[in-house]
Amino acid sequence: MTTLITTYLQMFAPPTAAPRPLPADAAVGQAVRPTISFYRYLYNTVGEAYEWTDRRRMSDDKLASIIHDPKVEVHVLYAAGVPAGYVELDQRLFPEIELAYFGLIPEFVGRGYGLPFLQWGIAKAWQAHPTRFWVHTCNLDHPNALSVYQKAGFEIYNVSHEP
Repeated sequence: MTTLITTYLQMFAPPTAAPRPLPADAAVGQAVRPTISFYRYLYNTVGEAYEWTDRRRMSDDKLASIIHDPKVEVHVLYAAGVPAGYVELDQRLFPEIELAYFGLIPEFVGRGYGLPFLQWGIAKAWQAHPTRFWVHTCNLDHPNALSVYQKAGFEIYNVSHEP
């Protein structure tokens, strides 16, 4: 059995380095009160390879109570008009903000969208002036997830191991 290793990262100020621009064919739009089916499409498609299951098991009503909360923002990355990924910013425990979910649809991984989109999400979160912005990742996520979070300015503050 594989041990689940979860790494928690945080930042207390916006990164000082300028973010990379999104690719020319990319645009980000906020999905305000996204439909459950669209959100599940994003979650399932981004998370399938990484065994994301929490929200798959969640009832539609429970999921709606989260993603329709005005303190939860879902921002969708589009590449040439096609959904390419999403970032979910959870401000329900403000003044802290959690990067609840972030990822790309598989066809867009490795094509130069990941780091610029993550940096876009970080800049968006800091517009709200939180005291802390944090995220967690695990060894089931994309193999480069941890290094990309660190490259974007997050610093590790805890690591847990679960059998």
